[in-house]
Amino acid sequence: MLYMSSNELSGSLPPGIGNMKALQFFFLTGNALTGPLPPTIFNMSSLKRVQLTGNKLTGILPSEIGHMKPLQYLNLQNNSFYGPIPPTIANLSKLDYLDLSYNNLDGSIPPTIGNLANLGYLDCSRNKLNGPIPNDFGNLLKLADLSLSYNKLNGRLPSGIGNLSNIFSFTLSYNQFNGKLPSSICNLTRVKYFFLSNTNLAETIPMCFGNMSESLDFLHLNGNQFSGAIPSTFSKECSLRSINLNGNKLEGKLPESLANCRSLEGLDIGNNGMHGSFPYWTEALPQLRVLVLRSNKFDGNMSLSSRTKFPFPTLQVLDISGNAFAGSVPERYINNFNTMINTTKENVIGNTIGNFFRILLEMRVTLKGQHQLLERLLEGFTMIDFSSNRFSGSIPRSIGNLQSLRYLNLSHNNFIGNIPSSLANMSTLESLDLSSNNLDGVIPSELTRLTFLTKLNLSMNDLVGQIPRSNQFSTFENDSYVGNLGLCGVPLTRKCKEETGPIEEEEDEEEDGFIDGFGWKSVVMGYGCGSIVGIGIGCCVLRYGKPRWLVEFFFGVGYNNKKKRRKSKATPTQRRR
Repeated sequence: MLYMSSNELSGSLPPGIGNMKALQFFFLTGNALTGPLPPTIFNMSSLKRVQLTGNKLTGILPSEIGHMKPLQYLNLQNNSFYGPIPPTIANLSKLDYLDLSYNNLDGSIPPTIGNLANLGYLDCSRNKLNGPIPNDFGNLLKLADLSLSYNKLNGRLPSGIGNLSNIFSFTLSYNQFNGKLPSSICNLTRVKYFFLSNTNLAETIPMCFGNMSESLDFLHLNGNQFSGAIPSTFSKECSLRSINLNGNKLEGKLPESLANCRSLEGLDIGNNGMHGSFPYWTEALPQLRVLVLRSNKFDGNMSLSSRTKFPFPTLQVLDISGNAFAGSVPERYINNFNTMINTTKENVIGNTIGNFFRILLEMRVTLKGQHQLLERLLEGFTMIDFSSNRFSGSIPRSIGNLQSLRYLNLSHNNFIGNIPSSLANMSTLESLDLSSNNLDGVIPSELTRLTFLTKLNLSMNDLVGQIPRSNQFSTFENDSYVGNLGLCGVPLTRKCKEETGPIEEEEDEEEDGFIDGFGWKSVVMGYGCGSIVGIGIGCCVLRYGKPRWLVEFFFGVGYNNKKKRRKSKATPTQRRR
């Protein structure tokens, strides 16, 4: 055994390494080794376990790799190998662990890979592999962990995949498949982690996934072209912890049988065509930390009473934006968002088993005005997004009790009244968006206490008065306040008087309002009357040259004298004219 991992070894592997023909265990993980594998390494005919992960090794994997017949474990993860996977790798009949992930390998998966009858772990993710998955894949009957994600694999999934009856983790996300899921997928009755995100698969989701929920922990089919309804047969023994169906073409109502999934921590069905009222049964899921319903066709009043005494006790993320929910903000939810109310780390993190995995979500949300992809739910991440609905009434003061909330978006609704000063109690708030509502009154000066606030949007409301200037408010630009004609002060060009009073306008600034309280009707009437009087006076002046003082004011003192001299020189006939 040669174990030299986690050092600072550099350079290439020495050719003489091949002389250690009795070596069985060879570990050089986590160094800075470079260059290709020396050909002599394949003379080490006794090797059983090779681990060279986390180096900078490069070059093409040679076909001689198939000569190491006793090899059981081969891990070359996180290097810079390129070129195809050598077909001779199928000669390693005793191989039970193969990890070639995080390299630059290309070409297709060798069709003979099905000969590795003892293979239990296969990871070729994060490469550039292309072509279809070989039909012989179904021969890997001992395979428990499969990951081919983040490649360029294409074609249809072979029906032989259903033969992988011992599969525990099935990960093929981020490829370019086409067609539908084969019906044989229903044979994977032991699978716990099923990831087929962003693979371009279409048609319907097989109904058998509801029955498979007794073994499934993670079901992620987001970013595909699936249509139709969500399976409605989730078992009473459902063990699912995370469901992500975001970004498909699913329709219908959210099946109530999901209420059987008492361990559910994340549910994301955003960006589909789902409809119906708010799924009140989700309130009673004791472990639910993430609920995303954004960009669907849900509607109705969320403030209706329910039978759940303590709804959403562990919720960290509630995103219902882009629907047609109406009525007032449901205060009974706000009053029970314990993970957003309490600031202690223990309450924010929670004690659920899902924290071990950080709940891999691939969740798409809007943060600080930008659409972002969250691949993991961090410990202290909390968010409420009610934007682009039809909520009305005032913003409840109780929302200020959410002291651990980081992102709050209530934009594009019909809220009225003042901005509650209680928002200043949300000491960890990083982003606040109240834009495009009907809010009025002044901006509470207490909001300057929000020292973590990096994004503020109060635009398109009816706010008035001076913009507070302290702490974080000194960093916000004009776009935070645009569309509020009654606001003044920095950063706007509209100045405020030192004392209370009407707002002054700069001479060169054009505003929709008018100076000194005159409305547009008064101004138009003034212009009209002035024009008529002016035209009348002008006609009198030009026709009669009177009154003399006005004529002399415009045309000069000598105007009447010149007129008299011209008249005296005229003939009698001209004078009569």
